[in-house]
Amino acid sequence: MSLETRTFIEKNLRAISEKIEDLAIKHHRAPDEVQLLAVSKTKPAESLQIAYEIGIRDFGENYLQEALSKIAILPNDISWHFIGAIQSNKTKLIAENFAWAHTVSTFKVAERLNRQRLKSLSALNICLQMNINQESSKAGVDIQNEAILESLIEKIRSLPNLKLRGLMCIPEATQDFEIQCQNFARLKIIFDRLNQKLSLNMDTLSMGMSGDLEAAIKEGSTMVRIGTDIFGKRLP
Repeated sequence: MSLETRTFIEKNLRAISEKIEDLAIKHHRAPDEVQLLAVSKTKPAESLQIAYEIGIRDFGENYLQEALSKIAILPNDISWHFIGAIQSNKTKLIAENFAWAHTVSTFKVAERLNRQRLKSLSALNICLQMNINQESSKAGVDIQNEAILESLIEKIRSLPNLKLRGLMCIPEATQDFEIQCQNFARLKIIFDRLNQKLSLNMDTLSMGMSGDLEAAIKEGSTMVRIGTDIFGKRLP
């Protein structure tokens, strides 16, 4: 990997880390409450190695086979997060190779992940994906149907090889800051309500990307998923 690429990633990581810190302070939050998840889909392992050497340990991948090729050659203390669509034929490899799965939305998928998690590994951290705008093009539990959500959570709590860490969302695309805030605030309200009503210990709100970072931090995100602003434009 060229010195130019290393300098580019170093500069970007410094800039995004400072931005997260500044936004947290602006919105009266502690900077260490917001974790950076480096979204590394389509990026070569060499770019991830640079980010690793700078100090990044959490990487998010959307595409399973691509991720597995990186997992095989990169340091084994990386925490890999699966953030793509989970199909039944993918659950075994996700369960065996990832520390996190952010996009669980059905008990069928949760049960498969639980059953296929290796006993030698700690529980798989999961987030439930919420469809906060009722978009037919997106997966996730309908945010308006809390009865279904509560039932799903109660079933998942019985699965010993999974650890429910929180909720995740990909809201509708908009540049309107107020709408962005409204979307994220809705999820935060449900997150807090579930924790209280069901006596949960969820600690993760996986929400916010480059285009809606400030709104996400303002409304309580604990993990922001950033790709392009670290590694550059996505490869085709």
